[in-house]
Parts: sequence; C-alpha cells; structure tokens
Amino acid sequence: MLKLSEIQKNSIAGSVVMFTASFMTGFLLADTKIGGVASFADISAAGALGLPSATAILTGSIIHSIFMRSVGKNIIKISSLILIMIIKLFSETKKDPRLCGFTTAMSIIASGAAVSAIIGEVFYKLIFYIIYGIIAGIGAFSLSTVIQGLNNRFVADFTTVKGYSYAVVYTLSIAALCTIELPLINLGAIMGIFITLIASYRYGCSGGALCGSLAACGAFLASEEIGMAVVLLPVSGIITGYADNRKHTTSAMIFLAVSFMLTVLSGASSDSIDTMLNLLLGALLFSASAPYFSDRLIKTETDVNSGTLALMDKRMKFLSDSVRDVRRQYAKLSDILSSDSDVNNNINGICKEVCTGCHRRLACWKNESGKTSDGFRKVSVMSEISEEKFPYELEECLHKPEIIRLLEKTSHENAVTRLIEMRFSERRKLLLELIKIIEEVIGKAGHQPELRFSDETARKVRNKLEKFNINPNSVTACYNSSERLLIELYFSGSEHSEEVIRICDLVSDELHIPLAASEPVNSGEEVRIRLFEHPKYALEVYGVSMSAENNGQNGDTSHVFGDGTGISYIVLSDGMGSGKAAALESGMVVKLFRRLINSGIDYKSAVKLINSVMFAKSGNEAFATLDAARIDLDTGELTIIKSGASATLIRHDGGIMKVSSSSFPIGIYERSEIFTGSYAFEEGDIIIMLSDGISENEYKFIRELLLQGDDLKLIVDEIYAKSTVFKHDSHDDDVTVIGIKLNTIN
Repeated sequence: MLKLSEIQKNSIAGSVVMFTASFMTGFLLADTKIGGVASFADISAAGALGLPSATAILTGSIIHSIFMRSVGKNIIKISSLILIMIIKLFSETKKDPRLCGFTTAMSIIASGAAVSAIIGEVFYKLIFYIIYGIIAGIGAFSLSTVIQGLNNRFVADFTTVKGYSYAVVYTLSIAALCTIELPLINLGAIMGIFITLIASYRYGCSGGALCGSLAACGAFLASEEIGMAVVLLPVSGIITGYADNRKHTTSAMIFLAVSFMLTVLSGASSDSIDTMLNLLLGALLFSASAPYFSDRLIKTETDVNSGTLALMDKRMKFLSDSVRDVRRQYAKLSDILSSDSDVNNNINGICKEVCTGCHRRLACWKNESGKTSDGFRKVSVMSEISEEKFPYELEECLHKPEIIRLLEKTSHENAVTRLIEMRFSERRKLLLELIKIIEEVIGKAGHQPELRFSDETARKVRNKLEKFNINPNSVTACYNSSERLLIELYFSGSEHSEEVIRICDLVSDELHIPLAASEPVNSGEEVRIRLFEHPKYALEVYGVSMSAENNGQNGDTSHVFGDGTGISYIVLSDGMGSGKAAALESGMVVKLFRRLINSGIDYKSAVKLINSVMFAKSGNEAFATLDAARIDLDTGELTIIKSGASATLIRHDGGIMKVSSSSFPIGIYERSEIFTGSYAFEEGDIIIMLSDGISENEYKFIRELLLQGDDLKLIVDEIYAKSTVFKHDSHDDDVTVIGIKLNTIN
C-alpha cells in the first residue's frame, strides 16, 4: 500500500513551509559542487526527509536543471532522487536513520552504475560512485538522526554518539550554503561565523575552536577560495571564548576586532571586503539573537560533572549498604542476647546458691559439665516442676527440693522480666525498622534523576535577585527530562519566605519565561523556594466532607500539594473513629507526609517514617489510614499509595478500574504495610478517592456516574448526596469524597 498518509498528518501551514524549503534546497543546490564534484547535500536531504520533502527536492532540482539546460550534467543526481522517492512511496525509511543512509547510498550507486554503463565507463566510474554514495549515505544518516532527536525532545543532544551526527550535518550545511552564489555575501560563511560566535559566547574557547574548525572545513569543501577566507575563524573563536565576558555585544566587538586584525596580518586582498562584510553580518545576526538563545536547546555534559555524580552515587550506595550490614548484625546479636539472657541468669543464680556447698560440685560441673548444664537449662524452662519430672541429666542431684524451691521463688520475677523483655523487644524492632528506613533514604538519595544543569541560568537568576537586595545562599537551575526549567533557591532562616510571589515575578521577567512557585519549605536552618515552568498537565480537584456528628469535628483530613518538580499529591487520611481525636491523628499523618515529601524523601520511605512516629508516639491505641494519588504532571503517570484506605475508582479509556488493598492503617504495627500501584492516566481521566464512611454498596452507582458524565463537581456532589442512602449499618462515620481530573494546560 502506498505510504501517502504522511501528507495528511501535518498541518497545511507546516506542510507548505516544509515543501517550500525543500523545493528551494533542490533548486539552489542543483548545480553546486562540494570538493570539486557535484554536491550531494540535496540527495542526502531527500534521503533523510519524508516523501513530500523528497518530492519537493526532486522538483526543484529538475526545474533548475531545465532552466539552466543542465539536465544531462545532473542526470545521475536526478536519477538518484527519483529512486529515493520511489523507495519512500513503498516504505517508511524516514523512521530509521540507518535505512535512510542505506537507501541514499544504494540509489546513487545504482544510478551511477546505470548511467556509466550507458556511456561505456562502468569500471572507470563505479569506484567513484561507490565512494560518493557512501559519503552521501553518511550525510543522510546523520541528518535523519538529528531530525529524530529534535522531534523527540527539541534538544540538540551532544552527550552521546549523536553528537557526531550534528558535526557532520553542520559541516555539510556550511559547505552546501557556501556553494550558493550571491553578490558580495556568502550564506555559508555567515552561518559559520554566527554559530562560532554563539559557541564562543556560551561555551568558551573550546566551543569557538570546535565550531570554527568545522565551519572552516565545510568552507574548504565548497572551494579553496571560500575556505581561505574563513581559515582563521577557529582562532577568532578561541580568543573570543577566552575573553570570558558577560555581554553579547562585547563578545561581538571582540570577535570583529580579532578577525579584522587577523585579516590584515594575513594579507589584505580584493576578497577582504567580502570577508569583512560576512563577518559583520554574522556578528549582527549573533547580537540580535543572543539574548533569546537558551541552553535548554543544547544538552552538553563534561566528564568532570558526570564523574562527580557517579562518585556521589557510589558513595551513597556504599553508605546505604554499610547501614544495612549494621542493622543485620544488630538484629542477630539482639536475638541471641534476648533468647539466652533469662536462662543464663536462672542457671547462674541456682548454681551459686545450691551447688557452691555441695561435695559433688566438681564431679557435676567438671567431669559432666555439658550434661549438668543441659539439665539445668531444661528444668529452668519447665512450666510445672516436681522431682518426678526432673530431667534425666539431674537424676543423681542431691538437692532437688532446694532447686524446686528456688525456681518457684523466681517464677514471678521471671514473668515480670519477660514482660519487660517483650517491651524491649518491641523497641528493638522499632529501632531496627528506623535503621532500615534510614538505609533506604540514603540509598535513594544517591540516585541521580535525569536533570541537565544550567550554570548560565543560575547566574542570571542570582544577579537579578541581588539587584533587588535579595541574596540567596544557593541558586540551582536545571532542566528535567521533559526539558522544563526548574530553579531552587535557598535562604537563611525564614528570610524572604514571605516574598515568594515577588521573587517569582523577578525571575520570570529576567528569563522571559512564565514561572510558578511552590510553597516555601523550612528545614529549620534554611528555607527552600522552588520555581518552575508550568508542566503539560494541570489538575482539577474538587472534594466535599461531612463529620459523623454533623456539627462535630471531622476526623478525615485531606490536602493537595506539589513538590515543585512537577509531581502533585492528593492525600486523604481517616483517623480512627470520629471527632477531635480522629482529626488529630489524620491531621498528623497528612502534615508529616507533606513535610517529608517536600523535604525530598521518597513516598515509600515517608510512609514508613510516619508509621514509626505514630506507633511510638503514645501507648494509647491510635491509628489512621493513608490514601494518596501521586501524579506526574509532565507525563500523566499515576501512582496510588494506600495504607488501610478504602478503594479508589479510576476512569480511564472508557472503563472503570477499582484499586483496593488489604494493608493495615498507619500506627498499628511497627512495620508499615504500604500498597503502591502505577496506572495509566491521560487527559480527561478521573479519580474518585473515598473515606471509609462511603459504603461499598455505592460503588456501582459511582461507576454509572463516571461513565455518564465529565462534570467533576456534579459527580462528587452526587456521590456525597447518596452516601447516607447506601449505608450498610447504622454506624455513623465521617464522609469525604474527592474527585481529580487531568486537564491539559493551553
């Protein structure tokens, strides 16, 4: 089947622009040369792009060849373009860079071989066309790789092997543009100067040297004359990069001054005026665009930074492993001591009082020490003691009545000791659980998220704030995996915590990016403020709640918050019973969860810490459920978190899913039980969270509501209104219903 659906997928405006650009590429490059032979840049472009663009390039090349009467000279190029277009009609080579390169190379080789056979020069020309086709194939492969990378994230990623593809495309683009003949100016030279200036300004001398060298290489591929005009471009880029200035206009002036001096020193010629004009136009283009250039468009990473992060990750993992080993050794030692302490104390006490004055002491404890020790160990743990039930190891003992008397005397003391030991055992278990949580927190803290740091943006933010007498201790700026800007500001004490909106407005104005701010988080020593670009999605949340006693205090607590990185949490906790005590328990759970999450602890470790706090805080029986929805507003990824909570209903893709768990509430047991699950969640999907005041008899009714409408407020109000109708008993409980809907930010 013909692959023509691609034409219908793009918008009309985008298709027209792309078709026009492709047509001009074919038209302008039809008779150009690279390295003394016909340019293959247009063939590589046709091989890398889709069917509409390949057709436009072919059309432009044919029209130009007809006007210039050079169809015969360009017959191999035209034949190659026709073959590429035919192949694209029946296969989607655009999606695979390797296939794009192979198709381009084989089209040139086949066309060259066919034409050479017709004119009788097969063996003479075949080797040339094989090499020519391979080079063009590499160009098509590189361009296709670059296009795919930009389509996925719209970021030029120089940290992987793809960086070589960008270098190839840049060099060939300069070469192709240099071959276009225009009066006084050269487009390739101007582009090379512009990019070299950008690289020098943003990435210093190394960026200027690299981009300048590649531009000079591309110019030499076009012609020796053009190459000599920009041969000193890498030197200008290096010197401009070493200037380490902060203003783009200053960089442009330094670059022009250095280039002018180098041109004079190398010997002025008739082409020097054209060269200086190209330099001036490139510098003007840089000055106009530099303020709008953002490092979000380019991803770079030095070996030093990656090595530092790897070392930090390794050290944190090693520390986590060490803490785990200490916990295991402590647990083993604790078990040994707790199991042997009471028995050993009983044996030692009885032996001291009974056996010390016995004339058979040496015979029992020296000649038969193992047998005697086993006998005393057995008798010390017997529930009922009598001479008839004495262990056979102590059959010859002369002081059985005395041993029985001493054991009965200490039985009450042993019972008290065991109760105390049970209490200590609970504390040991709690301590071990806390050590385990610390181990997990340390281990997960070493995990490095996919962030790309921007020192340039951090410097801009700091300078802007300092102008208004706002002095942060630390400023960090980075881009997350969705290429969304995140900024973290740290201040001493509670300084500037009341100026979040003002700080956000100042930074937004400086960066020309609309930003939002999270609530300040206080660690006790510092305050952290996070600024962030708006994510792809936003949440619509609506909830209603009613106390069991109508006018009494509601024992359910709910809260909606974000951590400032694009993750939002909707939390619902139901305290045991109802009234003030239940509200206190649920409020503590929600408050602790929010505090720990905002401090940077992952949600699983946060729940475990809260459980330990609730279990140890009081001897009274008090617990609360935890129900949370964690939503990534960049991707829509949904995670449900439950500890003893009621079921959650999710509407997705036209169906309803019920998520429930059999975990215990928080605070019942020293080891927390937490249920987590990840689910698909897209625009328009709805989540319904319920407290245990809602009967399961109402779930069928809720399903019907979710399937019939999209009005979140109406759905929640209907569920709330019917909560009393569906009660399965006369027991009153607090009722809370929360609805969550995922929407796209326009």
